[in-house]
Amino acid sequence: MAEQQTATQAGAVRTEDHGRPSLRRDASLPALLAGLVCIAVSFSGPLVVVLAAAAAGRLDQPHTASWIWAVSIGSGLTCLLLSWWTRTPVITAWSTPGAALLVGSLGAYPYREAVGAFLVANVAVALFGVTGLFGRLIRAIPAGIVHAMLAGILFSFGAGIFTELRAAPVLVVGGLAAFLLAKRLLPRYAVPLALLVGAALAAATSGLPLHLGAGGPVRPVFTVPAFSGPALVGLALPLAIVALASQNAPGLGIMRASGYQPDDRLLIGSTGGVSVLLAPFGSPGVNLAAITAAICTSPESHPDPRRRYVAGMSAGVLYLLVGTFGGVLVSLFTGLPHALIALVAGVALLASFQGSLAGAVAAEEGRDGAVVTFLTTASGMSLFGIGAAFWGLLLGLATHLALTARRRA
Repeated sequence: MAEQQTATQAGAVRTEDHGRPSLRRDASLPALLAGLVCIAVSFSGPLVVVLAAAAAGRLDQPHTASWIWAVSIGSGLTCLLLSWWTRTPVITAWSTPGAALLVGSLGAYPYREAVGAFLVANVAVALFGVTGLFGRLIRAIPAGIVHAMLAGILFSFGAGIFTELRAAPVLVVGGLAAFLLAKRLLPRYAVPLALLVGAALAAATSGLPLHLGAGGPVRPVFTVPAFSGPALVGLALPLAIVALASQNAPGLGIMRASGYQPDDRLLIGSTGGVSVLLAPFGSPGVNLAAITAAICTSPESHPDPRRRYVAGMSAGVLYLLVGTFGGVLVSLFTGLPHALIALVAGVALLASFQGSLAGAVAAEEGRDGAVVTFLTTASGMSLFGIGAAFWGLLLGLATHLALTARRRA
């Protein structure tokens, strides 16, 4: 109870008289490395989807680099500034489901019309955020269902540790053993030590192909947006739905499940506003993150919830560096072995998975809805271009309402 109270107070702290946060006092190695793990996960997997979408839209190298610059700078600015302002670990990123949607549809429209659709979708997301309508809808969902959605999202990352055993048994077993040993002796440094041991084992077995790309700072390309009915219906509408349902809803849920009280108007309105400004440079949108947010909001980043905002700021600074020098640093992240990323992401999310699983079944009355939410979300299914997290929330809530209404009757 005391720990939950502390976490809730940490999320609510914004303008209370605690003095300005002191980075010198609050900074810690685990929090800084949590930001590094967050960026490594973002650029080792979801970036591939962005590159595939750019290829589907037949974008040349300058426009593709501008796209990566836009989403990285947008994520960096919002992570850095919102984490500092709210004193909570606010993690943002581009929408991976949105990029996946663009893989199959971006090539059907001229690029200028696609940019216009990006602009309209981001305006819609910002309006839903600042009016508070989206936040009111999310707050009406029972806590158990939110916890179950988070557990379903994190399930594949925990299981991913063991699915890599066949491909890299030495790396996985050695890294996991280092994590468990450090968890007992040096719990604050368990994830960093797993990363170091895993990297050393990768270098000793399969090799660690770390190499830097060529080129200096990225030169963003400004595109004058154009608007058409087909692009607005075929791109803007689904992108807005995906951003709200598959990204911002789980993002708010993860922060609440971690004990914080996020200001949905500020967070969604700010990310939507930044996305509007960056749309002409190729950004489909910047949203609240789900998976990487769980890394920085977990106890692994810092035992004290009030000091985890440093992890969000660390992620923001690294996003800005990668975005500015994309040609030099992007290849560094994409070159990391998949097994190493799976191991580090999995162990970093274990604590969040445990807490979410416990919260999902805590209330007996809502367990049926929570189980449906967990199974749907963990399935990874996608329908109408909308990811499993949204459908898990929807089906779990429908199950909860149907069963509780029947019992009351």
